[in-house]
Amino acid sequence: MSKKIVVGISGASGVVYGVRLLSVLSEKNVETHLIISNSGEKNIQIETDYNIDEVKKMASYVYDHKNMAAKVASGSFLVDGMVVVPCTIKTLSGIANSYSENLIVRAADVTLKEKRKLVLVVRETPLHKGHLRLMSLAADNGAHILPPVTSFYHYPKTIDDIINQTVGKILDYLEIEHDLFRRWGD
Repeated sequence: MSKKIVVGISGASGVVYGVRLLSVLSEKNVETHLIISNSGEKNIQIETDYNIDEVKKMASYVYDHKNMAAKVASGSFLVDGMVVVPCTIKTLSGIANSYSENLIVRAADVTLKEKRKLVLVVRETPLHKGHLRLMSLAADNGAHILPPVTSFYHYPKTIDDIINQTVGKILDYLEIEHDLFRRWGD
């Protein structure tokens, strides 16, 4: 049985992580439900060579971020988890405080209330105490905080190596097999 994963791409720098995750999930025939914020779309245009339609074609289903009636807004729609990648501080704040002003935050809130896996790839640096409090609050509510922090034990040589290591950590948490990076001790 194939997994179902919701992917939210918000407007932080690092949209390439979300695009790579979609690409890998598509290759693995994982059913994906994509929500991209307006700022996420802008950053895809600014930071990558992809156009929005190419990114959307990687997903099984795509929803408008304003559509609060989408099936991913309901706990009765069964999914295996959700990833917000990258996750802006504004999106983190909405999730941490259950303030569902858009579909990304609503789908994340549903994921938490249904006790499903939620990964937040928070993309901000440096962090002040308010950011840390929000991450702690989201974690207390059940979110898995996974900032894209590079490891070097696998000797990354390219930007793709760095991106793949973070995407691989996301897949590990979602229990999706991969070989995106060399593991410690391999």
